[in-house]
Amino acid sequence: MRREIEEIPDAVARLLDGSRAALAEAGRDIAKRDPRFVVTVARGSSDHAATFLKYAVELTAGLAVASVGPSVASIYNAPLKLSGSACVAISQSGKSPDIVAMAEAARRAGSLTIALTNTADSPLAKACEHTIDILAGVEKSVAATKTFVNSAVAAVALMAHCTNDQALLAALAELPNHLRKAVSCDWMQMAAALDGASSLFILGRGPSFAIANEAALKFKETCAMHAEAYSAAEVMHGPMALVRSGFPVLALASRDASEASVVDTAGRLADKGATVFLTSDTIGKAIHLPFVATGHPLADPLALIVSFYAFVEAFARHRGLNPDEPPNLRKVTETL
Repeated sequence: MRREIEEIPDAVARLLDGSRAALAEAGRDIAKRDPRFVVTVARGSSDHAATFLKYAVELTAGLAVASVGPSVASIYNAPLKLSGSACVAISQSGKSPDIVAMAEAARRAGSLTIALTNTADSPLAKACEHTIDILAGVEKSVAATKTFVNSAVAAVALMAHCTNDQALLAALAELPNHLRKAVSCDWMQMAAALDGASSLFILGRGPSFAIANEAALKFKETCAMHAEAYSAAEVMHGPMALVRSGFPVLALASRDASEASVVDTAGRLADKGATVFLTSDTIGKAIHLPFVATGHPLADPLALIVSFYAFVEAFARHRGLNPDEPPNLRKVTETL
């Protein structure tokens, strides 16, 4: 897992170079078709990449995005009215029967289908009109790291090409350099607060909420520790009942319009006695975590997840666990 985390910057550079033509072609096709809405099909870490895509599309293209449950096609065989839409299906292996079935159903229904996969000759790739090979390379660790980041980067690059967003394309070109710095950010100061804890909250808002969901999953997978992701806007409702003195919170603030909201929520949780770690220079009672500012609001969260990956791998070993061999899990899960 550590080796694959360190490979992320080069994997992103390889994607942006090797799949540039496919991304541009698919992006142009989306623009030409001018869809009324977008749907995503994915599970697990890939679904978190799809959530990141949701915010990227809604913020840059003004199109509503909805996640479609694969079981709608694979189990319930219920047709959806998807004419005039674009469908983005995300899967590392491209083999899960329910993901493939939903992509096939979307294509039959008239949706423009695009696969983001690490396996260019997979059933999912064959089911879709466009295939983007994310070119992450072989990933042996059960916990996805470089495939998640490359899926998210491919999703954002797809929309940048669709909207001809030159500022975003330029930011993505610089992203590998920022990610090399992000791998070196040391978050192990969180370890003492997490030792003895059975659960924690991970907060984000907008694109960083997608990253919070991915981080929560990695805590479960590698550290045998329960983590729950919340929007910084939602956590102040019912979840607040769980907060006690010393309750650990990781607040993932990006340099975008949501930063002030995340910082405010972090401060209010700290006032309630929570031990809050925050990726912002405006910290108040929270504890500062180092971060890499990329200069673009859609690139910042990707740097945060890379720093988090480096931490969670080290923290798993700190807890005496082997993050490469989490119990009860296997690399590819094929669901019907």
